[in-house]
Amino acid sequence: MTDLEPLRDRLMQAVADAGDLDQLEAVRLAALGRKGEITERMKTLGGLAPDERRTAGQQFNALKDEVAAVLETRREVLQAEALGRRLAADRIDVTLSPRPESEGRIHPISQTIDELTAIFADMGFSVAEGPHIEEDFYNFTALNIPPEHPARQEHDTFYLPPREDGTRLVLRTHTSPVQIRTMMRDKPPIRIIVPGRTFRCDDDATHSPMFHQVEGLVVDRASHMGHLKGCLIEFCRAFFDIDDLPVRFRPSYFPFTEPSAEVDIGCSREGGQLKIGHGADWLEILGCGMIHPKVLANAGVDPTEYQGFAFGMGIERIAMLKYGIPDLRTFYESDLRWLRHYGFVPLDVPTLSAGLSR
Repeated sequence: MTDLEPLRDRLMQAVADAGDLDQLEAVRLAALGRKGEITERMKTLGGLAPDERRTAGQQFNALKDEVAAVLETRREVLQAEALGRRLAADRIDVTLSPRPESEGRIHPISQTIDELTAIFADMGFSVAEGPHIEEDFYNFTALNIPPEHPARQEHDTFYLPPREDGTRLVLRTHTSPVQIRTMMRDKPPIRIIVPGRTFRCDDDATHSPMFHQVEGLVVDRASHMGHLKGCLIEFCRAFFDIDDLPVRFRPSYFPFTEPSAEVDIGCSREGGQLKIGHGADWLEILGCGMIHPKVLANAGVDPTEYQGFAFGMGIERIAMLKYGIPDLRTFYESDLRWLRHYGFVPLDVPTLSAGLSR
């Protein structure tokens, strides 16, 4: 027992000299492992007298605890140093300019969605979202679109392979399924807009297999056609920034609204150039109507107690009209030159007070 103090000093020095975690583990095994120095010496306690064995055992246990505590403290220091070295090696300079462009741009579609949201938010609408892959019920049946409707044909719609029960999921052809899901989930009053991607088998200068729509839905006990007209007239004038923009409603047909209407805005085509505003011509931009009672009933809303209106428009279409973009296909070509020309400054968020587009 007379050499415990030199042993303690030697072990403490070995712990302090350990330069990394591997060296420290070697010191631990040499001191406290199954064949470690302290462990081996404790095996000799059996040959001592009871009183001596008790005293020596206490001394060895105290030494074990002290060595273990110093090892743990040194381990924390070495781990912190290792983490610091790793962080220094992995460091990146986030202040470098992005490549290949020194200044980003907001895509016109994103900008237009922000503008729509700002306008309708001022009217009390909230934004709702839903899945891109839909069931037949939400995309067609609940919207009063019967099985023989042309929109259900293969040449109009993207279907997924049949499931085990024979039914097929579909890439949503409009954002209207979100209206159904909202009515089935929430109790009226409801006032939402639904911007998002939609998919149809169509592709030319003014159509794309994937495009964006925004639809609106109002359900309560009192809203009527006059409220619908006022809402959309104010929207058209705010979006195109023309206070006295002519707006007219033409009777039309949609299976999910009754009565239904197309909304036209005034324009001029003199000299072959389209100009939004006052003129001798009209340009259709969206469809709308009062929600069909069957649609309300399909969504679990009592049509004898509630009514409301809905509307929808193509986001690319109104962006093309407002910003003079001639070809729909250029929206998706990822041409940085096009984006520099038609894009918008980041963080310049559209508001009605400060201006929708600057």
